[in-house]
Amino acid sequence: MARDMSDIDILKMELEQLKKEVSTPREPVRKTNGSIKRSSVALQSRGTRELPCGTPHFTLEKLPSKKTL
Repeated sequence: MARDMSDIDILKMELEQLKKEVSTPREPVRKTNGSIKRSSVALQSRGTRELPCGTPHFTLEKLPSKKTL
């Protein structure tokens, strides 16, 4: 299988990506947990859902068959 890039080029790209990831500031969960909880409570009080509840349930009659496609 032919490759467009040499191993050295690939390693350089990986090193650049790792440098970006290391310099990204991280926040402890205990600091961000409060704001997540507040926004969750605010959305629930408005009556909206913040997270999808899954896929709707289908019955076999509602699913299209191969004949109709």
